[in-house]
Amino acid sequence: MNASATHSMDVMGMAVGVFIEKRHQPTMKETLASIGSKKELWGNLERFVAENYRTERDFAFYGKNYGWVVRFRKAGKALLSMYPREDSFTVQIVLGQTPAEKASSLKLGRNVRNVLENAHQLPEGRWLFIKVNSKQDISDVQQFASSERTTED
Repeated sequence: MNASATHSMDVMGMAVGVFIEKRHQPTMKETLASIGSKKELWGNLERFVAENYRTERDFAFYGKNYGWVVRFRKAGKALLSMYPREDSFTVQIVLGQTPAEKASSLKLGRNVRNVLENAHQLPEGRWLFIKVNSKQDISDVQQFASSERTTED
């Protein structure tokens, strides 16, 4: 990792993203290098978004505690954001109230079910930060993205 790949911290003291130097926007090559063995999972999610939604993909800096993210936006609204980490990545998705209620009935893996159950309902929705570890996690994120966009469109 280069000097710009310093860790940021989430509310639980764990790194959210590795690129926290505002002056250095990472390239996709640097991003993919940082996520290491999770490149295939990252690619699977990117393909899903590209094939199912007309989104804009860009890099955004979310501050020193979160760093640079790759975000996917549809009609100016965030669909999801992906935070590169060392040998992993975290997906952020915000579920509105109706999709959050529907999500409780989805068949989800243990990791994502735990994130959903522990996320607080805020006025703008439930902010889910999902550290992706498996194909099941990607499948769960895809279900959330589908339910959120179906409700919002």
